[in-house]
Amino acid sequence: MSFQYHLDQIDQAVDFLEERIESNIICFDGPMGGGKTTLISRLCRKWEVVDTVSSPTFSIINHYNSPKKGIIYHFDFYRLESINEALDIGTEEYLDAGKYCLIEWGKRIEPLLPRHYTLVKIEFDTDQKRSINIVNK
Repeated sequence: MSFQYHLDQIDQAVDFLEERIESNIICFDGPMGGGKTTLISRLCRKWEVVDTVSSPTFSIINHYNSPKKGIIYHFDFYRLESINEALDIGTEEYLDAGKYCLIEWGKRIEPLLPRHYTLVKIEFDTDQKRSINIVNK
C-alpha cells in the first residue's frame, strides 16, 4: 500500500498511515532527510502528544505522553555503533512493554524487532513528492 504526497499534504499521509498500522512497533525507513521525523511529529500531533516531539538523534530515545495512546517511545538508531548499544539502553524491554515504539533507522536493530511490526518506507519521487509504502510484517 503506498501513498504519494507533497509536504503540504502530510496530514493526509498521516491519515493514510494511521489507518494501516497493525502493530504498536512502527519502523520508519528512508534516506537521510526523507521526512521520517516530520512524519513521526505529525503522527504524534494527531495522537495529541503533550510533549515537544524532536528527533532523538543524540539521546537515542525520547518519551512522549499522549492522552489517546499513552506513553510513546521514539527511537533514532542512526548513530548506533553496534547492536550492543541498543541492548545497553534496554531496547528489548521497550519493545516488549506494549507501548507504541516509533523507530527511525530500525534496520540497525533488525534482530531485536519482534516478528510482527509495521514498516513505513519513505522514498523521494519526482516533483518533490514523497511516497510512503506500508508493510505489516
